[in-house]
Amino acid sequence: MAHFSVSSGAAPDASVSDIQKAEKAAATEVDVDVRRHELRGVWLTNVDSNVLDSRANIREAMEYLEANNFNVVFPVVWNKAATMYPSTVMDTLLNRPIDPAYAGRDPLQEIIDEAKPRGIAVIPWFEFGFSSSYSQNGGPIIDKYPSWAAKDVNGDLLVKNGFDWMNPYRPEVQNLLMSLIMEVVNNYDIDGIQGDDRLPANPVEGGYSEYTKELYRSEHNGQNPPTNEQNPDWKKWRADKLTAFGERVYNNVKGVDSDLIVSWSPSPYSFGYDEYLQDYPEWVDRGITDIAHPQLYRRDVPSYKSLLSQQLSITDRSKLLGFYPGILLKVGGYVAEPDDMVAVVKENRANDVYGEVFFFYEGLRAYNGDVTQALVDRTVYRDPAPLPFRRASTK
Repeated sequence: MAHFSVSSGAAPDASVSDIQKAEKAAATEVDVDVRRHELRGVWLTNVDSNVLDSRANIREAMEYLEANNFNVVFPVVWNKAATMYPSTVMDTLLNRPIDPAYAGRDPLQEIIDEAKPRGIAVIPWFEFGFSSSYSQNGGPIIDKYPSWAAKDVNGDLLVKNGFDWMNPYRPEVQNLLMSLIMEVVNNYDIDGIQGDDRLPANPVEGGYSEYTKELYRSEHNGQNPPTNEQNPDWKKWRADKLTAFGERVYNNVKGVDSDLIVSWSPSPYSFGYDEYLQDYPEWVDRGITDIAHPQLYRRDVPSYKSLLSQQLSITDRSKLLGFYPGILLKVGGYVAEPDDMVAVVKENRANDVYGEVFFFYEGLRAYNGDVTQALVDRTVYRDPAPLPFRRASTK
């Protein structure tokens, strides 16, 4: 264990014995921080970031994270109908084996090669989930497979906040996502997989494709689904279907390697349930998530504290390997204040929350790394920490 210079905090006229006791207590406090298993993660995006643009950029990012005591990366591997690795699944589906920006490369493998020797775990993030495209009228997937489109009550393509959605109740769509997940699980030395606010999820306004309506009728004595999207029974029926898919993912991943982590990063409950049919407490109760990262994206500390308290009150952490909130660090032109990020980390630890995942990496580097420096100088990030799960690392 490393040695630390610790201020005793004893009064100037304290006895030698008192000073030694104070030093021992302070040293013990630091040692507990060092020994504690924590998850210190960050999402790696291919939007508003150049990390994935080259092997050199990936190497530099992993060096930076190692130097500042981060231990997990969640790299995007699926968005905008494309993968960030060479995919046989997408080659077969669209004759598009990888996002053209990465043709001739394998960014996921490069991340693994640079992260693992540095003791950083890699959990690929399937960002778009059941969304087919962003503001592209469904994009290439729906162009080729129009019957895969999710529909709203008017029979139009389901679009919410700019995202175009596939129908997650349809077997072909579920099989696409499952095939992508299992392709990564079977072909890469990863530590787990992650779904988010789009996996498993679907906007509450959906469920009105002919396929889904017929599926509902077949299970409800020929009755049509309610036209009121907020009907409680209708919401539960759709949410249960999504939960069942999440369970399939969990079981299939564990079937390959029981040590692989299944991680979900849903929207906070109950917003996630009311708007995207994500029954996150049910996932926990059913035992289909190992570590959970609800997206507690707030731009001020009091709001964060309130939301954290609320999420902890509805989450049975005894059924989880760990609860590590998603923290908003950067989006667009917004970058969080260093003082706020320090306060958030300290609030987490005060609530026995031993880790977090920051969205996203570029926020750590903004303004000459002010946030990173504050975390290292003023929180437990000053010391390395072992992960709370098995790591297939060479370190």
